[in-house]
Amino acid sequence: MWDDGEVKPSGLDRCEQAAWVRLASILELLPNVLDAQLRRDAGLMHFEYFVLAMLSEAPRRTLRMSELAAQTNSTPPRLSHVVRRLEDRGLVERLPCAENLRATNARLTDSGWRKVREAAPGHTAAVRDNVIDALTAEQVGQLATIAEAILGRLDPERAMSATYHRYDREPDR
Repeated sequence: MWDDGEVKPSGLDRCEQAAWVRLASILELLPNVLDAQLRRDAGLMHFEYFVLAMLSEAPRRTLRMSELAAQTNSTPPRLSHVVRRLEDRGLVERLPCAENLRATNARLTDSGWRKVREAAPGHTAAVRDNVIDALTAEQVGQLATIAEAILGRLDPERAMSATYHRYDREPDR
């Protein structure tokens, strides 16, 4: 048994190990919970929903594939595969980019818009039930601060900053 404060062979003390193991457990469990809810209620995987959501918030519900890849932290091959599946279901369409004919845009179709709007309440409820409602209001703020600190290490160039900061500003009135 390790004494409190003593550094374990892993290089983490007892408190650090406890925090890390809990975070690692969340990282393993939460994606499965969100995927299960979205599969059951909307026939979507979480990443598919994320792609649809990013398109739903874009001007004209359209993004360059490269920008969509950046916003979803996806590799181009993975995103292309997912967009192809969403295209096959009539939820997304690809078209040439008018500003750069070498680029391709992804656009949310009307069916895709309906799908993301239908899926959003259940997804939001799952997030609220499994994360937000487990915390006090103060802890939600602390979670945002903790996540920001970790994101500063994981995304030092702030490549995904627009994605995770888009809700930080006050809503337009």
